[in-house]
Formats: sequence, C-alpha cells, structure tokens
Amino acid sequence: MSIYPVCKRLLSYLIGLMICFSIISPANAVLQEGDEVPNYVRADITGFDFHGQDLSKSSIAGAVARDADFSDVDLHGTVLTLSDLKGSNLMGIDLTDTLADRVNFQKTDLRNAVLTNMIASGSSFAGARIEGADFTFAVLDSDDQKNLCQIAEGTNPKTGVSTRESLECSDQAAGGYKPPMPSS
Repeated sequence: MSIYPVCKRLLSYLIGLMICFSIISPANAVLQEGDEVPNYVRADITGFDFHGQDLSKSSIAGAVARDADFSDVDLHGTVLTLSDLKGSNLMGIDLTDTLADRVNFQKTDLRNAVLTNMIASGSSFAGARIEGADFTFAVLDSDDQKNLCQIAEGTNPKTGVSTRESLECSDQAAGGYKPPMPSS
C-alpha cells in the first residue's frame, strides 16, 4: 500500500486546521458590510432554507442548523467545525475541501452529496442516508468509515464514483472494512 494517500489526508487535515484558525475569529463572526460571503459562526439557523445557494468559502462553524435545507448548496471550502446539522437536508450538497470536524451529521440526508477531501474527524453520521455520496479522500474516523461501509450503495451522479469505492470499503468477510493505514 502506498503511503501517498495517508500523507495526502494528513496534509489536507493540517491545511484545514490552519484555515480554521485563520477564518474563525471574532472579527469574522458577523457579516460586515462589503463582505462577499455570508458567515454564520455560532448562529442559530435551525430550519433555514438555503436550497440551491452558493455559500462556498463561508463559515458555519459552531452553528446550530438542525432541520435546515442545504440541498443542492455549494459549500465547498467552508468551515463547519462544531456545527449541529442533525436532521438537515444535505441532498446533492458540495462539501469538497470542507473542514467539518466534530460536526453532528446524525439523521442527515447526504444522498448524492460530494464530500471529497472533507475533513470530518470526530463527526457523527449515525442514521445518515448516504446513497450516491462521494467520500473520496475524506478524512473520517475509522468507526465512522466502518459504519458507513455497512450502508454504502449507489453512485454519485456528478462524479461517477460509487459510494463504496469512495469510502474504500472492502467486500471481504472481515466486517467490510479496509483500514486506512497498514498495521505495524
């Protein structure tokens, strides 16, 4: 197994942390006049309808966004750290290059979502629907990856990548899980 994918994931994680610390500051917590992208840092946006909007490169860190509609939203390059998205509609969302560590994705609809290069360590996907989601090079906790492989099916209509392939699932009898790094 090549060390390249592991190094790429680690580098993505470190870059994401640097972005997070440079974006999340009191000065950026509220949308100011002249700002080009909306920021919802620590905001309560429960039930909001963002369907189809371009929120790329914004920040939703620490927000409560339960039961919100983010379907077909472009959120690539955003910071979602510590957000609560439980029960939200994320169908067809673009979360490419997103820092989404410690996010509550429980019971979300992630069907046909693009989550490539997303850093989602410490996040929870319990009860999420992931048919057709593309997790290529996403950084997930091993337990999340194992659990998502149990329900992975479909192919993403935008990227053409199967959900099982993007999660690096194995069809072997060993629980259907391929570890991200070789054992010592």
